[in-house]
Amino acid sequence: MRWKEFKALISGLSSDTPLGTVVRIRAEEDREVLKNFTPEQHRIRNEWRKKIAGTKSENELNQALEQILKAFKEM
Repeated sequence: MRWKEFKALISGLSSDTPLGTVVRIRAEEDREVLKNFTPEQHRIRNEWRKKIAGTKSENELNQALEQILKAFKEM
Protein backbone atom coordinates (compact mmCIF):
# COMPACT_ATOMS: atom_id res chain seq x y z
CA MET A 1 0.00 0.00 0.00
CA ARG A 2 1.35 3.39 -0.92
CA TRP A 3 1.67 6.18 1.67
CA LYS A 4 -0.94 8.37 -0.02
CA GLU A 5 -3.54 5.60 0.14
CA PHE A 6 -2.66 4.76 3.76
CA LYS A 7 -2.85 8.43 4.73
CA ALA A 8 -6.31 8.73 3.14
CA LEU A 9 -7.54 5.70 5.06
CA ILE A 10 -6.13 6.95 8.37
CA SER A 11 -7.65 10.40 7.94
CA GLY A 12 -11.09 8.79 7.81
CA LEU A 13 -10.79 7.22 11.26
CA SER A 14 -13.06 8.62 13.90
CA SER A 15 -11.87 9.33 17.43
CA ASP A 16 -14.13 6.48 18.57
CA THR A 17 -11.51 3.96 17.42
CA PRO A 18 -8.44 3.18 19.53
CA LEU A 19 -6.07 4.57 16.89
CA GLY A 20 -8.23 7.65 16.36
CA THR A 21 -8.20 8.29 20.11
CA VAL A 22 -4.40 8.13 20.28
CA VAL A 23 -4.07 10.45 17.27
CA ARG A 24 -6.48 12.93 18.88
CA ILE A 25 -4.56 12.85 22.18
CA ARG A 26 -1.21 13.34 20.44
CA ALA A 27 -2.48 16.28 18.39
CA GLU A 28 -4.28 18.17 21.17
CA GLU A 29 -2.97 21.69 21.82
CA ASP A 30 -5.91 23.38 23.61
CA ARG A 31 -4.77 24.14 27.18
CA GLU A 32 -8.31 23.88 28.54
CA VAL A 33 -8.70 20.38 27.07
CA LEU A 34 -5.23 19.39 28.30
CA LYS A 35 -6.19 20.40 31.86
CA ASN A 36 -8.88 17.71 31.79
CA PHE A 37 -6.65 14.92 30.44
CA THR A 38 -6.29 11.82 32.55
CA PRO A 39 -2.80 10.74 33.64
CA GLU A 40 -2.88 8.08 30.89
CA GLN A 41 -3.74 10.68 28.23
CA HIS A 42 -0.89 12.89 29.45
CA ARG A 43 1.47 9.91 29.28
CA ILE A 44 0.47 9.18 25.66
CA ARG A 45 0.88 12.82 24.63
CA ASN A 46 4.18 13.31 26.48
CA GLU A 47 5.73 10.16 25.00
CA TRP A 48 4.79 11.36 21.52
CA ARG A 49 6.17 14.85 22.10
CA LYS A 50 9.47 13.42 23.40
CA LYS A 51 9.76 11.24 20.32
CA ILE A 52 9.06 14.15 17.97
CA ALA A 53 11.49 16.41 19.84
CA GLY A 54 14.24 13.86 19.23
CA THR A 55 13.69 13.99 15.46
CA LYS A 56 14.26 17.72 15.00
CA SER A 57 17.34 18.85 13.14
CA GLU A 58 19.86 21.19 14.73
CA ASN A 59 18.70 23.95 12.39
CA GLU A 60 15.06 23.51 13.47
CA LEU A 61 16.08 23.62 17.12
CA ASN A 62 18.12 26.79 16.57
CA GLN A 63 15.16 28.44 14.85
CA ALA A 64 12.88 27.52 17.75
CA LEU A 65 15.37 28.91 20.26
CA GLU A 66 15.64 32.14 18.26
CA GLN A 67 11.84 32.51 18.33
CA ILE A 68 11.78 31.97 22.09
CA LEU A 69 14.56 34.53 22.58
CA LYS A 70 12.71 37.01 20.37
CA ALA A 71 9.52 36.49 22.41
CA PHE A 72 11.37 37.19 25.65
CA LYS A 73 12.94 40.34 24.24
CA GLU A 74 9.52 41.63 23.17
CA MET A 75 8.07 41.13 26.66
